[in-house]
Amino acid sequence: MPTTDSELSPSARRDALKEVFVQAKGCMRCPELAATRKTVVFGAGNADADLMFVGEAPGASEDEQGVPFVGRAGKLLETLLEEVGLQRSEVFIANTLKCRPPGNRDPLPIEIENCRDYLLRQVELIEPTVICTLGNFSTKLLRGDPTGITRLHGQPELLTLGNRRVRLYPIFHPAAALYTPRMLATLREDFARLPELLALGAPEQPHRRELEQPPAIEEPPEIEPAADPPNAGEAAAPAQAQGAQADQLDLF
Repeated sequence: MPTTDSELSPSARRDALKEVFVQAKGCMRCPELAATRKTVVFGAGNADADLMFVGEAPGASEDEQGVPFVGRAGKLLETLLEEVGLQRSEVFIANTLKCRPPGNRDPLPIEIENCRDYLLRQVELIEPTVICTLGNFSTKLLRGDPTGITRLHGQPELLTLGNRRVRLYPIFHPAAALYTPRMLATLREDFARLPELLALGAPEQPHRRELEQPPAIEEPPEIEPAADPPNAGEAAAPAQAQGAQADQLDLF
């Protein structure tokens, strides 16, 4: 009987996570994103974390540095973590998309779908007990439901993602508090519940017979690029920054 991810040692799971990163950094599923990105922002943090955050997509700073949440929203996220006794180094942070949408536009449905199995493999290999979805895109993707973050924030629920059952905890994206200061109190209130949720430990996991094989990362049919994609001039930049790619292997 094949070994499941949960039976692998932490070091073996980390090695497997690096293999997924290598696959992701060469991904060409979304021609527009592949042409305009500078790096694939795979994720960063503790590869054996109990707490995982999933945001929307990389911004300009993230695309330059290859690290998620390095701008103002990232600084606020670190502050909110510290207020509940946690450090950024203790958690893992990823995004729904691994590539920056040109002009910071919203992710397209096909782009979210193309990136979905990379995120699910991250969840399966990191084995978090709590996943905080930051904002609408990640919440809707992982729940498979169109209900928005305004109705769901601060309400944990049990959810099975791939072969991992987790406590999903939707909260507003930290950027919401940067644009609407009154949201900061709501974010602080929702963050305050994180220690309590983490103290509950991992939910009971599905039995082996309930599990499907981990999603294979296969190339879907190539999508024709738009005739005149936004920021097409950026395509002249290197599709990948080799130094950033190497450094990312040390981020988890």
